[in-house]
Amino acid sequence: MCLGIPGQVVHMLAGYGDQLALVDVAGEQRKVNVGMLPEETFHPGDWVIIHMGFVVEKTDKAGADAAMSGLQLMGRGQDTEDPP
Repeated sequence: MCLGIPGQVVHMLAGYGDQLALVDVAGEQRKVNVGMLPEETFHPGDWVIIHMGFVVEKTDKAGADAAMSGLQLMGRGQDTEDPP
């Protein structure tokens, strides 16, 4: 697993060499490039891991949940209280 953001494919975008997908990331839709995984096919509902605007891994719901948990765990290392 890499450090990336999980998202769910909404649909593939026409044109662009068939390398762009519209992906839902935490309720926000983003265009991401799937060209780094030419051997994969992408369909609505597929889960992916995104890094720097590129899909770097195709995963499942459990993998997406694990990635999000890792990101949330990293955020817990920050102080949440105001300094005295």
